[in-house]
Amino acid sequence: MNINFQALGCRLNEAELETWASQFLKLGHQVTTDSGEADIVVFNSCAVTSEADRKSRQQIGRLHRKNPQAKMIVTGCHATLNSDVVKDYLGVDMVVGNDQKDDLVEKAVEQFGLTVSEIEQPIQNSLFLRGRHRAFIKVQDGCRYRCTYCIVTIARGDERSRSINDIINEINTLHQQGVQEIAITGVHVGGYGSDIDSSLTTLLAEILKQTDIPRIRLASVEPWDLPDDFFELFQNPRLMPHMHLPIQSGCDSVLKRMARRCKTEEFSHILKIAREASPLFNVTTDLIVGFPGETEDEWQQTMAYVENTGFGHMHIFSFSPREGTAAARFPDQIDKETKKERSRQMHELASRLKKIELEKNLGQTASVLWEQKINAETGSWSGYTPQYHKVVSSNHSIQEASISEVTIDQVSSDGLTLLSGSSQPEGRKDIQSFF
Repeated sequence: MNINFQALGCRLNEAELETWASQFLKLGHQVTTDSGEADIVVFNSCAVTSEADRKSRQQIGRLHRKNPQAKMIVTGCHATLNSDVVKDYLGVDMVVGNDQKDDLVEKAVEQFGLTVSEIEQPIQNSLFLRGRHRAFIKVQDGCRYRCTYCIVTIARGDERSRSINDIINEINTLHQQGVQEIAITGVHVGGYGSDIDSSLTTLLAEILKQTDIPRIRLASVEPWDLPDDFFELFQNPRLMPHMHLPIQSGCDSVLKRMARRCKTEEFSHILKIAREASPLFNVTTDLIVGFPGETEDEWQQTMAYVENTGFGHMHIFSFSPREGTAAARFPDQIDKETKKERSRQMHELASRLKKIELEKNLGQTASVLWEQKINAETGSWSGYTPQYHKVVSSNHSIQEASISEVTIDQVSSDGLTLLSGSSQPEGRKDIQSFF
């Protein structure tokens, strides 16, 4: 059988696809990047916002229309929160809730009568078959906190951490198969080990000790989980100097209504330590616009805090009420036009801050993992620095999935990309996100 994998939303969803792809390959099936050629399509859905719910529904419809003969498995947060509805969507053959994801492949084999032929010889890495270069390592699932706007903790359930040995073995296997970079991901990464008497600091120390993979990243981590000595780990150059630390608001009164556990002063302290650990440490973030009750004064506090703090990239979300969350019932919901205007203001600020962050790299030598040839005629390649800044170079000696050093000469005219040499990227494409 040819299996196609699709994901919407967080990189935890992407990490789960990698696991299922590997499992299907071991059973003798094939991975295809074209859903139109697939016998089975696996879609890992998202429900972090109302818009994500809508996009999940749309994607299911698109996949069915493109290949109505394919069997479709829908899983993820949208499927979990709306299972009774999703199972009746046109084209959906099986719904797998988040609590049953570990058994998805086994359930597919049973329901669809798939043949099983264990592959004894080494198989090609599923990551490369799907056109990816960075492996996302799921280290835990679930979250014990209840931010008032968040539906994901309800969809994902209690915290569950993988053992350090399992994680180490997965990383070493991926490295042996040619993977050069991993990103640690989960619902609440900073909560790793809360259920197994361990911690994220311990996990990272063991990964650095027991693996040789060249590049190790962290995806999104809640800032309140990080002790001051955490950033000493970044003295090891294999741990990439970039973290995605969601702030959500730059106003303490709004953060209190969100039930966030980190005030702005504490967040600034964390960033100070990170930037002392590495002068070019890149901090990216999430921010919610138009949270219920957000006054003009609170909004201006947020704008000022973000400008004074500086971020290399921002994911900006307009608040959308999610049924089942406390914030959906809060009074003083913000009107659509106000949210739209505040979103515009923050996007404009984020673009200026991104360019400032990129300009700090001018004249620097950067180690880049090359991921994609973007222009065959000029020989231009794109890749990412340790700080997760996108770089474009026209060096003809570059090889895919290789790591090499380049000198950063320019920032692209759109302010989104670093350039080595005179290459300008084609079109306006935002940074690939894995947070």
